[in-house]
Amino acid sequence: MTSLLAAASLLRDGIRFAFGTLTVFPVRLTRWDREAARAGMLCAPLAGIAVGLCAAGAGGVLLGLGAGPLLAAVASAAVPAVLTRGLHLDGLADTADGLGSGKPAEEALRVMKQSDIGPFGVITLLFTLLAQVAALYELYAAGWAHGAAGAAVSAVAARLALTLASRTGVPPARPEGLGAAVAGTVPTGAAIAVAALVAAVCASGAGAWSGPYAALRYAAAVLAALGAAHLLLRHCVRRFEGVTGDVFGGVAETAATTALVVLVLK
Repeated sequence: MTSLLAAASLLRDGIRFAFGTLTVFPVRLTRWDREAARAGMLCAPLAGIAVGLCAAGAGGVLLGLGAGPLLAAVASAAVPAVLTRGLHLDGLADTADGLGSGKPAEEALRVMKQSDIGPFGVITLLFTLLAQVAALYELYAAGWAHGAAGAAVSAVAARLALTLASRTGVPPARPEGLGAAVAGTVPTGAAIAVAALVAAVCASGAGAWSGPYAALRYAAAVLAALGAAHLLLRHCVRRFEGVTGDVFGGVAETAATTALVVLVLK
C-alpha cells in the first residue's frame, strides 16, 4: 500500500512538472528535483494531448463560425505557441542561430543566450510556421476531423520527442536551466516504452476512426517526427556538447512540423 501511494504521489508530481514547465496552464510545481523531472518528462505527452485538443478546438470553433480552412489552420498553429508562451518557437530560433553561427560550442551557446533573434532564427521560424499552417490547411480542407486529429497528434508527438530527448546518455550543455534539470533523467527503456505506447494509441485511434490505412499514416507520422527530432538532437549534442532548454524547444517544433507534413503526404 505504501509503495502504491508513493507511486501515485510521484505520478501527480510528474503531471504537475510536465504541465508546469511545458504549458501555461495554472499548475503549481510542488517539486523540482531529478525524480520529479523524470516523472514529468515521462508524462510530457499528456501535456501534448491538452495542448493539441485546445488547438483542434480553436480550429473547429472557427470552422463552425463560417471561417475557411486557412484561418482554422492559423488558429491551430497559434494555440500551441500561446500555450507555451512561445518558448518552443523561441528555442527553435535560438538553436538555429547557434547552429548557423558555425562557432565552437561555448561561443555558440553564448549566441543562443542573446535576447535578439538572428537571421538564421528568423528564417527557420518563418519556414517552420509556414509549413505547419500549410499542412494544417490541407488537413482542414479535407474535413474538420482531419485537421483536428492532425493538430492533436502533432502536439503529442512534439512532447513525446521531449521524453526521448531526456533519456539517459544525453548530457546537458550548461549546468543550469531546464535542459540541465531534465537531461538524462529518463531511462532509455522507459522512454522507448512510452514512445511505443503513444504511437500505438495514435495509430489505434486513427484506425478506429478511419480504417487501417489511417492507422499506418498516423503511426508513420509519429515515428517520422521522432526520427527528425532525434537527428536534430544528435547534431546539437555534437555541436554544443549537450542539450539546453533551447534545444528542447527546437526538438519539439521539429517533431510537430514533421508529423504534420507526413500526414498530408499521399
